[in-house]
Amino acid sequence: MAGLAALAIVSAEVAAEPGRLAKVARLARYLRALDPDQAALAAVWLTGETGSAPLGIGPALVSAALQEPPSAHSTLDLARAEARLGELAGIRGSGAQARRRSALGELFRAATAHEQDFLARLLLGELRQGALDGLMADAVAEAAALPAGALRRALMLSGDLRLTALTALSQGATGLAGLGLRPFHPIQPMLAQPAADLAEALTRLEEPALELKLDGARVQVHKAGGEVRVFTRQGNEVTDSVPEIVEAVAALPVADLVLDGETLTLDRDGRPLPFQVSMRRFGRRLDLAALRRELPLSVYFFDCIQHGGQLLIDAPARERFAALADAVPAGLVVPRLVPKSAAEAQAFLDQALATGHEGLMAKALGAPYEAGGRGGHWLKIKQAHTLDLVVLAAEWGSGRRSGWLSNLHLGAPDGEGGFVMLGKTFKGLTDAMLDWQTRRLRELAVAADDRVVQVRPELVVEVAFNEVQASPRYPGGVALRFARVKRYRTDKTAAQADGIGTVRALFDRQPAYRAGGTR
Repeated sequence: MAGLAALAIVSAEVAAEPGRLAKVARLARYLRALDPDQAALAAVWLTGETGSAPLGIGPALVSAALQEPPSAHSTLDLARAEARLGELAGIRGSGAQARRRSALGELFRAATAHEQDFLARLLLGELRQGALDGLMADAVAEAAALPAGALRRALMLSGDLRLTALTALSQGATGLAGLGLRPFHPIQPMLAQPAADLAEALTRLEEPALELKLDGARVQVHKAGGEVRVFTRQGNEVTDSVPEIVEAVAALPVADLVLDGETLTLDRDGRPLPFQVSMRRFGRRLDLAALRRELPLSVYFFDCIQHGGQLLIDAPARERFAALADAVPAGLVVPRLVPKSAAEAQAFLDQALATGHEGLMAKALGAPYEAGGRGGHWLKIKQAHTLDLVVLAAEWGSGRRSGWLSNLHLGAPDGEGGFVMLGKTFKGLTDAMLDWQTRRLRELAVAADDRVVQVRPELVVEVAFNEVQASPRYPGGVALRFARVKRYRTDKTAAQADGIGTVRALFDRQPAYRAGGTR
């Protein structure tokens, strides 16, 4: 049961199972049959992560490996497959690509056709069986006969699925209770739900506090023993790329801190530059001094997860905000208001938009920090734009969307009889919309392969989005950020859709932007 073949079979079975509870049950049965070490590794791989260092493997290497003749018999166990991937991660220096190709080819020759397919999708991040972290946490809890809430909390604090699964399956509740927040191991950030408008947010939350919604990069900063490290929303360390943040937190008087915040680049007038401009600072180590002068980062914190060694995630927001104010000077804290009236709240929102921010966050003062959760205690209030665009193609969905055309390719008329693609989206679609659009798009199909159906450009859809951003990926040079479908415009023809000129005009009018990306 510890073989790669069994793992590939389980992956396929879970992908074919539409129900969450049935997915959890199937995963739990599989994990329960393995020893804890193997189960912990399998849990990570079934979430689509290799769990190892960057492998340096791209589509070309995987495509070449898939040309290798598969083994007639399954001989790979999980430990052997992991060891091979570990060897791949260690290949460096001259001729590394050729040596990676050889090593990967050797691994694939030892795999059956079914195992090859699983490995290829794992290495390319294309597993689609739906066993994401939340689902897997419940499966591990069921396999270990532990409460799902306890498992999720331990996973949230450790930030390490493999360690959490191993501890749960080998040590039970006692071991799980010992997993706490570890310095320099980021926890999953608390997330927000959208609110239709400010009035809805004020109504939904008891004792709401309002904050500026900064369109920057989410950062979690850990300070312990005089050392400071910075992590992204995904848990990737970026300490070397953001010396401004390191310096600011190193100077704080509290020796042990974990802070949640946003970092972004401001123009000379203190207005935020577009998100993609701020992101140029991440992952760049060469010429960092020059880049720092060109695009200096500002950081603003909005929550305090740990203070002086005390974990605060269970404390209400008002206490965490007080701890934040104790540790961090006001100039490094996101502007916040507890409104006394709807008029005062509206004035705060108006000021946020006028100064180039994308809206507000509303947060319940009595709520804990729900790490990794998108609960109803944080609400985001943004001003969205809409465009009427034309569907150029659609991709077949996976998981619970299998059998439906889901991911839409969106385009704008170019004024010369053609269309300029602006991006893709599968967001905002209800089951009824998916069903209708699948039937309609199949009627409009002009070409198709196993993944994408090209259609006649006749169907118009209203799309909401946050901003238009520069994009070298698309021929028009621009793309929509956070696009989601609002409705189909059956009352409009493709010729009546918004043209590329309209889209570019929106791009040019955006706050804090001018050609070249800086101001």
